[in-house]
Amino acid sequence: MKSSSTMHARQRARRPQHALIALVVTLILIALGIGLSTWQFVVVVALSKGLAALGLVLLLRCGLVSFGQGLYYCAGAYAVGMAMSHLGMRDLVPLLLLATVSAAVIAALLGVLLSRYRDIFFAILTLAFTMILYGLLIRNPVLGGSDGFNVQSPTFFLLADGALSRRTMFIITAVVVGVSIWAVQRFLATPMGRLGPAMKDNEIRVEYLGASARRNIFWNYTLAGALAGLGGGLTSFSIGHIDPDLAFWTTSGEFLFIAILGGTRNAYAPFLGAIALELIRSLAFQYVPNSWQIVIGVSMLVIIIFLPGGLISIARLWLRSAVRGA
Repeated sequence: MKSSSTMHARQRARRPQHALIALVVTLILIALGIGLSTWQFVVVVALSKGLAALGLVLLLRCGLVSFGQGLYYCAGAYAVGMAMSHLGMRDLVPLLLLATVSAAVIAALLGVLLSRYRDIFFAILTLAFTMILYGLLIRNPVLGGSDGFNVQSPTFFLLADGALSRRTMFIITAVVVGVSIWAVQRFLATPMGRLGPAMKDNEIRVEYLGASARRNIFWNYTLAGALAGLGGGLTSFSIGHIDPDLAFWTTSGEFLFIAILGGTRNAYAPFLGAIALELIRSLAFQYVPNSWQIVIGVSMLVIIIFLPGGLISIARLWLRSAVRGA
């Protein structure tokens, strides 16, 4: 009983820290974006993809590999595009809510089936569903077919004088990412969030303890879909164009790459991986445009060999050495 109360006290003590760290991360992103204005577009795209990778991290913590996050990323983007084209919606907040809820509903419906499967069967099924969406979109002329369609710049209810500027969109994206980091960190501290690594180690033992592995996977999958939909909505605003390639399997593979590159220990890691990937790709396009895939592949090998815990392990080592030095 005493150890249980001590654990709850530690959890309550960590909650303000999560909020403080998320606030600091948001302020750092805003400061870097304002100071390095030429990189605002790259960072916004990276943060949007980081949201989809953040959902994938939740599944990886449960021992599941998904090649279908592109489905919800694309669903969120198309929900925004269709709402703007057919319903005349222009305000950012309801559009992002629509993208998030639409992707969450689809994830919940598919999660009822997918929560039954594990290992390679789960991975292949998620890949199949996202490719079904890709096939439907590419053959549907109403949604632009293979060319897709453009998305207008949104408005914001506090800025009713017109469309949002790139800087304002960057600040809003940074705030959305900060709130998402805080919310997911809170989720990881809950019993359902802590069950993920335990299920990855021994799912049968988790069932014997009275927890439902299937229900836990369902909620993690639904939350992962909602985060990907939110990222897809932000991407549609920053790029201004959506097409079926958002649901192609290579997009889901890129999210998996980001999750592995950043690490799966916490909610900050995927965004570190996403920013690193976009910077590597941008620099590779600039200096070795014909061999940028080789640069990314070599970077992946280096991370796996020397940093199996992802880029976030560098920050953990730095903090550990700083504590020892103090």
